[in-house]
Amino acid sequence: MITKERHSYYLLIIIGLIFFVNLDAIYVNIMEARNFITAREMINLNNWLLTTLNDVPRYQKPPLPTWLTALFGNLANFKSLILLRLPAALCSLLLIFGFYKILPKFKISTEQSFQAALILATSFYIIFSGRNGQWDIFTHAFMMICIYYLWKFFNNDNKLYVHAILAALFFGFSFLSKGPVSLYALLLPFIISYGIVYKYQNFKKRWLPLISFLLIGLLIGGWWFIYVRLADPAAFLKIAEKETTNWGNYNIRPWYYYWSFFTQSGIWTIPSLVALLYPYLKNKVTNKKAYLFSFLWTIISVILLSVIPEKKSRYLLPVLIPMAFNTSFYVEYLIRKFKELPSKEKWVVYFNHGLIALIGLAFPIAGYFVLDIEGVYWIYFLLTSVGLVVAALVMFLNLKKQIYTKVFYATIGFVCIIISFGLPLVDTLLNNPKFHNFNELHAFAEKENFKLYDYGGKTPEIIWEYGEPIPTIQKDSLYTPNIERFGIIMAEKDSSIVEKFTNYKIIASDRYDLNYVNPEKGGYKSRLIRKFYLLQKEN
Repeated sequence: MITKERHSYYLLIIIGLIFFVNLDAIYVNIMEARNFITAREMINLNNWLLTTLNDVPRYQKPPLPTWLTALFGNLANFKSLILLRLPAALCSLLLIFGFYKILPKFKISTEQSFQAALILATSFYIIFSGRNGQWDIFTHAFMMICIYYLWKFFNNDNKLYVHAILAALFFGFSFLSKGPVSLYALLLPFIISYGIVYKYQNFKKRWLPLISFLLIGLLIGGWWFIYVRLADPAAFLKIAEKETTNWGNYNIRPWYYYWSFFTQSGIWTIPSLVALLYPYLKNKVTNKKAYLFSFLWTIISVILLSVIPEKKSRYLLPVLIPMAFNTSFYVEYLIRKFKELPSKEKWVVYFNHGLIALIGLAFPIAGYFVLDIEGVYWIYFLLTSVGLVVAALVMFLNLKKQIYTKVFYATIGFVCIIISFGLPLVDTLLNNPKFHNFNELHAFAEKENFKLYDYGGKTPEIIWEYGEPIPTIQKDSLYTPNIERFGIIMAEKDSSIVEKFTNYKIIASDRYDLNYVNPEKGGYKSRLIRKFYLLQKEN
């Protein structure tokens, strides 16, 4: 059993292994590319307040995460993926520690608080968001700290203004990260659930500090929106209209689309589902009130998200936070009672962790045949294989002995091994023989001193790899730059368009392919391919 004094240290080590190791193992995705471009243009074009993407206004996202990413990215001239992703990883640390610190306030043990924090840290979409340069993790991390100080505000009669101002500060940071997203999906369900279960006591003396919280929080979170509205009203209103329209017309899903939300926890899918069976578990937990609160916080968050027509899987990220708390009650119950459970209850545990253990045992064999392993990757393969087999054997042994505590921590170790040793093996699956990066085109453009244009493109990953904005020629416009020589890239299906630039001759051409995966495999995207032509005006 881990001693109480060491929980924070162990948690810090596990967070380090999951969120800070191999940050550059995966190539940049489309969401990251958008965010990294905006951060780079803050530095290179001085667009700190009127933010841009490819030198075009981008006011859809508030700037706080971009500011942080720009400051870190600039340390290595935007060449280090580790530095670009580090702010998100730091926010993961903030989120998980804030979560860990607030749970004992609900009168559960520090051991269960530690286990809940580990469940959160090893949930699939928390890992994905925390290791990527996307802004969801920022807004929810800041809101988690806001919630921590709001709990203090509602449960202590002293330092009301101090707690209100600190809560307002992080509320503002959350709003300045992604607008009202976390307010709606994390804070509001917390406030409703807390009111139902714990009530709000001595509210009369809290009115003025609460008003101060709202005013300060909205001021910190809203000043940028006001500034952009005044400084660039036409672009702001156009973007605002488009975003508002998207909420009701883009990615429309049925109301029940989110009701497989527990699968977003990945390795905890089955335990999370069991923990949500309130009638089954309510009389088995040690703190019924806290369990009811965690259950309502989770369910109300899902309900609020479900009433919005626009739905995406990544919007479920805030649900994973209270759900980790809720799942910890089932884990705590298993730790206390596993040996005494009837067989009909044990089979769920055997199935869940047995399946995980079988995957660990199968990895060395499957990996040997599936992965194209060479050189240093043999070291990663051997470390991953040994680690997963050991974790699997620990699970099987302790399932047999019915010691669930060790099964739980072996599962945490399983995830740490995959991230620490297994992630670099992704490179063995990325073998596109036609790969040709756009940073080489940028070097060629600098050498030959020409400006590059993109015919109907706007592909963020291409712009990111190119290293600077690429002006877009709108499709069917056949706009011709008034210069002697220029470069143009276009989708392969549009390549015949180059013949319509009748006053120019082609003096160089090439094909650029930013796909890392093999053309014969899934995930190969034609939108990442461009034909390049260097055009010279004919005399």
